[in-house]
Amino acid sequence: MEYLYLLVALAVCITVHEASHAWIAYKLGDPTAKMAGRVSLNPMRHLDLLGTIMIFIAHFGWGKPVPFNYYNLKHPRRDSALIAIAGPISNLITAFLIAIIIKYVALPLVFFEILKTIYVLSIVLFLFNLIPIAPLDGSKLLGLIIPASKEYWYQKFLSQGPMYIILLIVFDRLIAGVSGFSFFGAYLQWGYEITTIGLMLAT
Repeated sequence: MEYLYLLVALAVCITVHEASHAWIAYKLGDPTAKMAGRVSLNPMRHLDLLGTIMIFIAHFGWGKPVPFNYYNLKHPRRDSALIAIAGPISNLITAFLIAIIIKYVALPLVFFEILKTIYVLSIVLFLFNLIPIAPLDGSKLLGLIIPASKEYWYQKFLSQGPMYIILLIVFDRLIAGVSGFSFFGAYLQWGYEITTIGLMLAT
């Protein structure tokens, strides 16, 4: 049953995350994602088959990237950051709403377990995507502080980001295998505990 709960949570969390990217891009003047059918809450438009399978195999996965045209934006650096942060923020809002439901509504066990899984995955996606390495959303936030004179290096960093994140994950797994300590695990656990306390206090 745990795999079923996780599959439902993936469908919800990734759909909300990617649709939020697409909706904000459209609102900021870029119709690329809307024309591709990504301003939608249909999970089939956002789930990536391989990315979903990898969640179960390697505990690391992804959805289909939302396309957007940098040059359709009036303020490219700022608007790119807004499009990027829309995904993680949507996951945080989802977690907040679920926290309210769990706290104030008596639920059958199966619905409680599904909502709890969505809640946990929402916070994990929020935290993980804030890491400032491409293709994660946090890399776009760096554009707000990188000076224009460093644009070439910033774009090079973005293009090489997927290689960096894979190397970091492999390195983290090797360290964890030897020492039992995971940098990513510690960060996610710390952030999860802090965020959970904040959400519970807010409700």
